Amino acid sequence: MDTQAYLQQLGQAAKSSGFSLANLGVMAKNRLLGRVAAELNSAFDEILAANAKDVSAARASGLGDAMIDRLLLNEDRLSGIIADIDNVISLADPIGEEFDSRQLDNGMRLCRRRVPLGVIGVIYEARPNVTVEIAVLALKTGNAVILRGGKETRESNIALAAAIRRALAGEGLPEDCVQLIDNPDRALVTGLLKLDKFVDMIVPRGGQGLQRLCAEQATIPVILGGIGICHLYLDKDADINRAADVIINAKVQRPTVCNALDTLLIHRDRLDWLPELARALQEKDVKLVACEQSQSLLAAAGIKAEVASDESFATEWLSLTLGVKVVSDIDEAIAHIRHYSSGHSEAILTDNLAAATHFMNEVNSAAVYLNASTRFTDGGQFGLGAEVAVSTQKLHARGPMGLEALTTYKWLGVGDYSCR
Repeated sequence: MDTQAYLQQLGQAAKSSGFSLANLGVMAKNRLLGRVAAELNSAFDEILAANAKDVSAARASGLGDAMIDRLLLNEDRLSGIIADIDNVISLADPIGEEFDSRQLDNGMRLCRRRVPLGVIGVIYEARPNVTVEIAVLALKTGNAVILRGGKETRESNIALAAAIRRALAGEGLPEDCVQLIDNPDRALVTGLLKLDKFVDMIVPRGGQGLQRLCAEQATIPVILGGIGICHLYLDKDADINRAADVIINAKVQRPTVCNALDTLLIHRDRLDWLPELARALQEKDVKLVACEQSQSLLAAAGIKAEVASDESFATEWLSLTLGVKVVSDIDEAIAHIRHYSSGHSEAILTDNLAAATHFMNEVNSAAVYLNASTRFTDGGQFGLGAEVAVSTQKLHARGPMGLEALTTYKWLGVGDYSCR
């Protein structure tokens, strides 16, 4: 079967299968998700064995440590992925919610009702957890989904998708509500982007190249995001005794993800504290890439740092590397963020209410924090159960995308044999 025929068949199967989900009640959907968790548990060893093959192949091909960390499933990670399904089960089902109900002057009763989007296409790279997260959120909201993971995760994704499809069949639902494209041919990606007759939304979860490809070639609405060049501004009125823990958490807790800290902006009045912070970071194996002023201070203290540049400040590190820049005031920090940020997550540490208000009003990223780590930008941390992606755009969805972001609405009008 040629590429176009294969994709047409895929899209038709997704669209027709999705109709069986759209009218499922909340109890039936939650029962289905419970069965997904049970099937994943039953296939636990099989999934880990498949992932071990992917990791081994990735190391042999020279894949970087950051990507291998994203790819890796161990017992704790897989158990956590399965446990998160219970969080989604416990969430309120948005489908069927009616809002903005009102009586019009012409006598008609009008409201909006939340409904599934239909078919969602998700293209992602070396993150097998996405296979489960997307499928579970899609099923909870009555959407069919077409998944296209990276070649690095092929064996893992096949095992995960097979378990999910067994759960669908076990509940008497079409397996094709969740479909996986396991062929690494890139022509299938570009073909999927143009499958607008069947697919209602595309979500790319990957690097800048994938995001641009989708934005430029899709004939379907695309949710852009996931690129995180994240900043934290240490204000002159920050509590230094508590600031280090937040900065270290933002950088070190999991450095290979999009909400990890990339650049520390430090007020010049707090520059004398930088060597102490740098030593604490280096104990965690963090490499510093510093502006000229901060590098001079660090060198005088016997601390090694590479020279920063425009290119380094525009880099999402995805590793134990941190950019450092000295700023003269809060406005210089905001200007730097506006220039280099990807619009994902930014934070300020300060005890000055005026500075906090100014920063949070002026910085227009998807998530802006006061006295908190950027690592909180996550569907689970936001109480959304899990996330489809972190959107950095401004239409339809922004920030971590949970259940509601996978819905649309229709207008319902009730008249009394009304004529206009």
